[in-house]
Amino acid sequence: MAEPLDPDMFDPMCPSNAMPIRIGDKWTGMVVICLEDGPRRFNELRAPLRRITPKVLTQTLRAMERDGLVSRTAYDENPPRVEYELTTLGRSLFPLIASARAWSREHLGPLLMAREAYEEPEA
Repeated sequence: MAEPLDPDMFDPMCPSNAMPIRIGDKWTGMVVICLEDGPRRFNELRAPLRRITPKVLTQTLRAMERDGLVSRTAYDENPPRVEYELTTLGRSLFPLIASARAWSREHLGPLLMAREAYEEPEA
């Protein structure tokens, strides 16, 4: 089994809302990163994604499963156990995510400045 996820792996000031390159939606890229080291349970994913609601995480995982990015395995146990794991297709997103993160590190400052300037009322 993979190491536990660090609850602080995503900076609270993460610019995912501002990033213009998105993989599906706001949360998909972060879920992909959380699943990089192997299968995870729902509550394991919630720790580093603490701003996501259970409903939105469920919707994100279902959409990712629908798109073939994750597989969902339900174990016939008491209590029930469900794990999510990246598929080969899901793992193919790593280079794209790495590129988007590198782009953001380099260009986020100017992007946010441009947005701020755009939102300022003209004098």
